[in-house]
Amino acid sequence: MTSLVSHASSVASLEQARRFSIAPMLDWTDRHCRYFHRLLSKNVLLYTEMVNVNAIIHGDTARHLDFDASEHPLALQVGGSDVRALAQCAKIAEQWGYDEININCGCPSERVQSGAFGACLMAEPFLVADAVKAMRDACSIDVTVKHRIGLDKNEDYGFVRDFIGAVSEAGCATFVVHARNAWLKGLSPKENRDIPPLRYEVVHQLKRDFPQLNIIINGGLADFDVIQQQLQHVDGVMVGRQAYHEPYWLARVDGLFFGDESPAPSRRDILEQLLTYAERQILQGVPLRNMTRHWLNLYHGVAGARTWRRHLSDAKLLASNDVRLLLKDVPNDALLEVNEYD
Repeated sequence: MTSLVSHASSVASLEQARRFSIAPMLDWTDRHCRYFHRLLSKNVLLYTEMVNVNAIIHGDTARHLDFDASEHPLALQVGGSDVRALAQCAKIAEQWGYDEININCGCPSERVQSGAFGACLMAEPFLVADAVKAMRDACSIDVTVKHRIGLDKNEDYGFVRDFIGAVSEAGCATFVVHARNAWLKGLSPKENRDIPPLRYEVVHQLKRDFPQLNIIINGGLADFDVIQQQLQHVDGVMVGRQAYHEPYWLARVDGLFFGDESPAPSRRDILEQLLTYAERQILQGVPLRNMTRHWLNLYHGVAGARTWRRHLSDAKLLASNDVRLLLKDVPNDALLEVNEYD
């Protein structure tokens, strides 16, 4: 079990890491994706996919919770509304070496709603507060909450303000705020990421009203200049799809947001480390296709990227579990610099 490691060293930098984090994304941010992202940035805070509390307690715990030690600092996001189950998961998360456990109060999918958790929990702030208290009593790692700024078409600021007020009184000091409402009816989860309007000013007001809390802003952030502007108002930013669809974009983050003056890794550097990782994982029985699906966009924007993606998606090639296919038709980025996103 590779993840049962001491996390004391990463806890010291957790507060700093929250300055820039990568969102929990269902079916995307599994351990292979997170390992890849960690190669691109040494400092960002990584999150797991949302994991249902019942899957952790009654399912294949190792499959859901295992991670590579290099992924620190790392947060586990859980979905659930049963206070005792959430507390049990907090204890398990600490035992597995996670640096933080985060409660999902923002997912609007009907599947999540049927389990009475996700965004619908925003309507029950005192239940969330009870969960936070029970989880903090069960573990010594940070307990945080990710949520929206409102439900459906209700844009009353008092709703989200009172939610944070109630939950913070239970001891939660960090809130990740997706700056859109969650429409529980009429929109798919995908549409909920784009159609409800972004209202960053609401998150800025939350920081002004709760200056003692860590307020992290999420939603539609894909430009470094915009991110720098947001950091004038809040304590940190969380990016999602941008980090997945243009992963090499992350190679600039350490220099821009963490004061790291060391050279950013080249794509070729990253690829060589992925080869070593893939070989190690294949020996443990992990199919190559489980890993390569996250690496398709490493050469986004480089001539030849389409060919790279095509052969890296070829089911017959992947079935061979031959890591050398990662070297086939690699685009030539030797003349590209990391500042290509300027």
